[in-house]
Amino acid sequence: MKTTFPTIAVLVLALGLASEAVQVEENGLSFSLEAVKRLQELTEARTMTGQQSPRLRASTMSLCAEPMLPQEFLPLCKQRGASASLVRLAAIPVDVCEICAFAACTGC
Repeated sequence: MKTTFPTIAVLVLALGLASEAVQVEENGLSFSLEAVKRLQELTEARTMTGQQSPRLRASTMSLCAEPMLPQEFLPLCKQRGASASLVRLAAIPVDVCEICAFAACTGC
């Protein structure tokens, strides 16, 4: 009984560290899976509220100016072709990435 709690604590800690270790690579830059999930939530919310028409979906100016955009995407926003990279990142199937079955995901 005394070893049960420390064992569970170590397993929870290891699981937490492992889930944060997954990185998504795009255009020579690496982003945490959590940041990619937030990007996807942001783009979905913008699409649902009608803030962005489908023709302008790839517009980085509006996404890069978004205050809720995770800071780790700012270097990407400064690169040429950032709109295509953001669209690809927003389209990554994170459930597949979590099990590292997607080529852009590393660190499992």
